[in-house]
Amino acid sequence: MLRRLNMNPVASLVRRQLSTPPAPVSPFPYHPGSLLSVLDLSVPEVSELLIRATELENEDAILRDHTLAKRRIALLFYESSTRTRTSFELACKALGADTTLVSSLSSSIEKGESLKDTGLTLRALGAEAIILRHNSSGAAWLLEEATRLPVVNAGDGMHEHPTQALLDLRTLLAHLRPGVGEVGPETLAGITVSIVGDILHSRVARSNMLLLPRLGARVVLCGPRELLPEQAARSGPGLEIERDFDAALRQSQGVMMLRIQAERLAGLQLDLDEYKASYQLTGQRLAAYAPAAVVLHPGPIIRGMEITAGVADGPQSAILEQVTNGLAIRMAVMERALLKSEEGGRA
Repeated sequence: MLRRLNMNPVASLVRRQLSTPPAPVSPFPYHPGSLLSVLDLSVPEVSELLIRATELENEDAILRDHTLAKRRIALLFYESSTRTRTSFELACKALGADTTLVSSLSSSIEKGESLKDTGLTLRALGAEAIILRHNSSGAAWLLEEATRLPVVNAGDGMHEHPTQALLDLRTLLAHLRPGVGEVGPETLAGITVSIVGDILHSRVARSNMLLLPRLGARVVLCGPRELLPEQAARSGPGLEIERDFDAALRQSQGVMMLRIQAERLAGLQLDLDEYKASYQLTGQRLAAYAPAAVVLHPGPIIRGMEITAGVADGPQSAILEQVTNGLAIRMAVMERALLKSEEGGRA
């Protein structure tokens, strides 16, 4: 019997999002410390964050604890999270900040309070910045407009996850450009990174698609048509589609695997056995077609579906390195958010 997953009825809307070029100059972000999209950062600013992440990671913990001493940061999470929520919280505390976690299951959100009112309440309670994860695309923009606080997007629906792209970049650099500190438009020239799996629903894929080509990388998108519309290749420069996973692997120095996001699927159907046969990263496939490639995965991993346990735990896997890099990157991002808040936001 075939095992099937339902597909999302709003897929056509997301396909349009994937094919829509970056918007022209807009009032967003209102606050210079906000990070709503990777497009909020210039390449020099990306370089500064990477350098600062390393400095903070290596700084004496007692001295680092004074960086944001007693500053107030709210973590507002409408979706479950392990890696992102924990690393943001530990990053804030490593800088000396006070944090509070607000989840949709343990607050007035459960009673129907709007995102705007929740944000205004947190501001009235003294929050100086908000880290937001939300199941709706654009939620971070709405929250920043309502509060005018620095807002850091920790994942909004199927749109973006900018800090994940930054930590993915740091991981790739460590393996493919070791020793490189400052980055520029040609830093990843000659490097091909394949992003494989459920790209349609992946905010991680979208942020990496917008970031990696700006540093010179060639990004190959790989997956079935149901999870990877043709329009995705028109999301920006440096992107192309390859349906044959083995062919994509042959070209790749980096491979980023994505899980099928079952929580976002409804309507159409996907044959899971066929999917695994075509797109699962196995040890045999990796050895045959990309024996030197670094393997990434943003998590959570569904072992035995998009990736086998042997690959996830194998010598080419940098999955746990990604988690570690997330702590350093998020320290730099939160320092930027709070220190720029001292300069004041735009009205």
